[in-house]
Amino acid sequence: MTWLQLRLETCPDDVAELERLLVATGSVAVTLEDNADQPLLEPGVGETPLWQRTRLTGLYPADTDMNAVLAAFPGQLLEAAHHRVEILEDKDWERAWIEHYQPMRFGRRLWVCPSWLEPPDPGAVNLLLDPGLAFGTGTHPTTALCLGQLDRLDLDGAALVDYGCGSGILAVAALKLGAHHALGVDNDPQALAATRDNARRNGVADDALVVALPDAVEIAAWRGQAGVVVANILAGPLIELSDTLLQLLQPGGTLLLSGLLATQAPELRHRYAPRIVLEIAAERDGWVCLRGTMPAL
Repeated sequence: MTWLQLRLETCPDDVAELERLLVATGSVAVTLEDNADQPLLEPGVGETPLWQRTRLTGLYPADTDMNAVLAAFPGQLLEAAHHRVEILEDKDWERAWIEHYQPMRFGRRLWVCPSWLEPPDPGAVNLLLDPGLAFGTGTHPTTALCLGQLDRLDLDGAALVDYGCGSGILAVAALKLGAHHALGVDNDPQALAATRDNARRNGVADDALVVALPDAVEIAAWRGQAGVVVANILAGPLIELSDTLLQLLQPGGTLLLSGLLATQAPELRHRYAPRIVLEIAAERDGWVCLRGTMPAL
C-alpha cells in the first residue's frame, strides 16, 4: 500500500501541538527524529528530552486530501515548520531495490540501474541512479508512468522542466533520451543535491541541467520555453501549480502530470481544461499519468 507523509521540522516547544494536529487530521502514525545529528544523553528521572531540531513525520493513506490536512494547521506554525508532503515509496519495492539490485526497464529504450551495478544492456539508454534520501527510484508507479511516457516522446533537442524533481530521475532520463537541457525544481535542498549528484553520475554536463528552488530567479527565464513539462508531485500541489506549470510550457509542448490517483484525475483535468486538454495516458496500480499538448497560439 502507498502512503503520503507530512514532514515537519520544529523545536521542542512546538512538538506536542504539531503531534496533536497530525493525529487529529488522520495521521495513522507519527514519528519523531533528530534533525541535526544531536546526541541525547541519559535523561534524568521524569525527563523526556527532545532534540533542539526535531523532525515529525505523519503518515496518511494515499487518498487523503492533504490540502484539508494542511488547512487544519495554524498558518504561522505550519510555515515555521517548513512542511513538505511526499509520496512514501512502497517498502517492498525499496527492499527489492536495496537487497536484490534489479535494473528496471521502462518503455523500449530506457533502463534504470543501481549505480553500483553494470547495466544489463550496454547499448540501451542507461540511467545510473543512487536516489539517496530523495524520492524517485523508478519503483513507485507514478515515477514508472512518467519514465514510460518520456521514453515514448521525441525529446531530441528539447528543453524540459521537471517540477518536483526529487532524485532528478525524470530530468536526467530526459537528457539521456535526447533532451538538450533541463530545469529541475524542488523545494527541498536535499532533493536538488541528489539531482546534481545523479546528473554527474550519468555524465550530464553541468550546464545541461539547472536546479533551483521554486522561487529562484532562474525559473522566470524558462517561461514559455519548455517543450516538455513533467510534474510528479501530488494532486493538491498540481492543482495549485497549474498556472506555474502552464506558463513554463511553449505552444505545442507536452505536459505530463502524475502523483495522482485515478479518482483524482477528473478534478485535475477540469482545473487545466480552460488552457489544455489532458487525457489519461497510462495507469498503474490505481495511479495515473495525465498527458496533454499546449495549443498553438
